[in-house]
Amino acid sequence: GGSDNKNVKVHAKTLRDMLNHAASDSILVTLDLGDYNTQLAFLQDVQHNAITGEILHVDFLAVNQDTSITASLPLGLTGEPEGVKAGGLLEQMLHGLEISCLPKDLPENIVADVSALEIGDALHIGEIKLPEGVTPTLGEEVVVAIVAKTRTAQSEEADGEEAAEGAEGEAAEGAEGEAAAPEAAAE
Repeated sequence: GGSDNKNVKVHAKTLRDMLNHAASDSILVTLDLGDYNTQLAFLQDVQHNAITGEILHVDFLAVNQDTSITASLPLGLTGEPEGVKAGGLLEQMLHGLEISCLPKDLPENIVADVSALEIGDALHIGEIKLPEGVTPTLGEEVVVAIVAKTRTAQSEEADGEEAAEGAEGEAAEGAEGEAAAPEAAAE
């Protein structure tokens, strides 16, 4: 945060418990630096032991209330889309969203309502209602979720079209055969 790096020790169990109860690793903490000195810090990176999962190292970024921070937050969907009720399938393309905001505006997660989506509709980042002061770092046209036709619905639709074409073909052949029959009878 514009000052020299400082090495700090944190109580491992307290940190582990805090991370287990948080929705993401992007959280704000107040570090007690001793001598009645505290520092607001953003948890920037957590390194884990690949085998045991134990926390090995944590990077904090010192911030103040006027410093804009960038965080990656989990993105959840709420509601049952109209297209799913009609036989479609909801596909979530993004499970996390990177946002930029002031520390006081940092939400725990982002939730998007998908209940109005019909089959073939997509939800874009620009359509998500974000808390005040929070802006996404990705473009507004990036797709978050889509309601697609299921493969069975597509194959049933294709079978129905083939059956309709087959019935039309038989009707046309029958009409040609009837038209040819009177001529044969006249001869």
